[in-house]
Amino acid sequence: QVQLVESGGGLVQAGDSLRLSCAASGRAFSSWTLGWFRQAPGKEREFVSAIRSVNYITHYADFVKGRFTISRDNARNTVYLQMNSLKPEDTAVYYCAALLSSSSPQNAPDYRYWGQGTQVTVSS
Repeated sequence: QVQLVESGGGLVQAGDSLRLSCAASGRAFSSWTLGWFRQAPGKEREFVSAIRSVNYITHYADFVKGRFTISRDNARNTVYLQMNSLKPEDTAVYYCAALLSSSSPQNAPDYRYWGQGTQVTVSS
């Protein structure tokens, strides 16, 4: 059974940085696309970033380009999201997820496995 466990969230001030981690179980980790999504109160879950298994191709939502960086360490079965220049509007629960197909990484319903989420709160 695959499990994804996020960590690294917290309360920070605007302009600060955080690095989220997502540790996964499962021997096929290196073949998955890994994504990060977020959900703010009263809003729908939205795509943040993803990293493919092939050539580590990355994808970003426009609102995080230049501020967030996704990376993965297959030896540790872990995906990271480095978040810099955080803004109050980045406040949300952040989820990592595993995509087992070649579907678009921006489409949340296509992801097979999800973590429980980690809260990120950015104060102004």
